[in-house]
Amino acid sequence: MTTELGEFLRSRRAAISPEEAGVVSYGARRVPGLRREELAMLAGVSPTYYTRLEQSDHQNASDSVIDALARALRLSAEEHDHLRRLARPAGPGPGRARDEEPRPSAVAMLMDYPGPALIVDHANYVLAWNDLGHRIYGHGLDFDAPYADRSMRPNLVRRFFLEPEGPELFVDPGAAGLQLVGFLRYSSGLHPEDHILSCLVGELVQRSDLFAELWAEHPVMDCGYGIKRLRHPVAGRLDLSYEAMVLPETSQRLVLYRAEPGSPSADGLSQLAGQ
Repeated sequence: MTTELGEFLRSRRAAISPEEAGVVSYGARRVPGLRREELAMLAGVSPTYYTRLEQSDHQNASDSVIDALARALRLSAEEHDHLRRLARPAGPGPGRARDEEPRPSAVAMLMDYPGPALIVDHANYVLAWNDLGHRIYGHGLDFDAPYADRSMRPNLVRRFFLEPEGPELFVDPGAAGLQLVGFLRYSSGLHPEDHILSCLVGELVQRSDLFAELWAEHPVMDCGYGIKRLRHPVAGRLDLSYEAMVLPETSQRLVLYRAEPGSPSADGLSQLAGQ
C-alpha cells in the first residue's frame, strides 16, 4: 500500500548516497540512495519495523523514531515537521483549511502598505492585493480579480505552470517553480483533508509535466521569508525581500515585499507605482 508518508521517505532515501550517510556499500545497487535496511540501521530500528512504517503502518511511530529518521535522512527543520505530520495525520476537522474571505482589517492594512503586498490562502490563491502587488503579479488581470468567486481567482502556482508568461517573471524560474511546489507540499501536510488543495494538485499534475515531475520529488518548503528575484516587463530587475505572516485563526498569509532604499529595485518600484 502506497502512502504519502511512504512516498516521502522513499524520496528522501533516494536523495542521500551511502557515502554521504557513512554507510559501507556492498554489491550492485538496484535503487539510488539508501536501502531500507541501511536507513533502518542508521535510525536504530529494525528493518522489519521500518518496512512496515514505509508501507502503511505508522500509527505507533514514536517521536524518538521520527527524530531518528529525520537525523539519518538529514532533513531540514521544515522536512522534519512535515515527516511528523505525515506520521501523525490530523483528523478531517483540524486537517482541513477553512475556505473564508480575508478580514476587512487585514485588507485595509494591505492597502495602506507602501510596498507590494498580497493575501494568499493555503493553496496560493490570491485573496487580496494592493496596487503594487497587482502590478507585479496581476499581469492581464483586473484589480478586482481576487474578489471574484474561487473559480476565477488568480492562483500563483497555476499561473506559473499553466500560463506561458508565468515563468518569465522570475530571474530563476527553476528555483521559483520548486518553491511553489514545495509550499504546496508543506501546506498539504498541514491540511491533508483539504479538497481545494487536492483539486488544485490534481489539475496541475494532469496539465503540467513539469509540475508532476517536481511534485513527485516531494520538496517541502515553508517559504515564510526570503528574496524574490523578478524580471518585470516594466520595472526591470527587482530584488525584493519578503515576509509571509500567518493571519491569526486562518490559513491565510499576509505577504509583504520590500526593496532596499536607494537600490535599483526601489527605483523600479517607484517607476511601477507611477504607471
